[in-house]
Amino acid sequence: MKFEYEEALSENQTYIYCANHTSNLDIIILCILATGRFHFMGKTELLDNPVLKIFFQTIDIPVNRESKISAFRAFKKAGENLEKGMSLIIFPEGKIDDAYPPVLQPFKNGPFRLAIEHSIPIIPVSITDAWKYMWDDGSKHGTKPGICKIYVHKPMNTKDLNIDDSDLLKDRIFDLINSKLIHK
Repeated sequence: MKFEYEEALSENQTYIYCANHTSNLDIIILCILATGRFHFMGKTELLDNPVLKIFFQTIDIPVNRESKISAFRAFKKAGENLEKGMSLIIFPEGKIDDAYPPVLQPFKNGPFRLAIEHSIPIIPVSITDAWKYMWDDGSKHGTKPGICKIYVHKPMNTKDLNIDDSDLLKDRIFDLINSKLIHK
């Protein structure tokens, strides 16, 4: 993995890390990138994985993407964790795209509203080419060795934003992440 930082991250700052999602490698990449205490929000289907189930029952937050009540509860819990100084890692597309090569999909609103409500800076992360080495779980196109390139954009401050700015923030983060992606 090769990380390129636009600006150094603070070890003592709580962040919301927002990254594109094309590979199961993305989870490992974000674990290496994140500083301090952090947790993930992810799909409830991860509870079916015996290894990931341990984390999603204790540290991380599962969310049923089909249920508004589940999403509300998950974001409420994420907000509580942010208030305790625990950073959040989330893939705002909500899933790995079915297209190959992958194309960045529209973002869900949740992480941007959460960032504004709690005045937490967002770290946009462009994982540029992990899909070339292992798209999704590697079962369809196999895997191969290589160096994944990750561009870490500078933190985006949300302190001066209000909830009405969440769509604008979402679009800005989308454009930043997409600006560094390799679509070949």
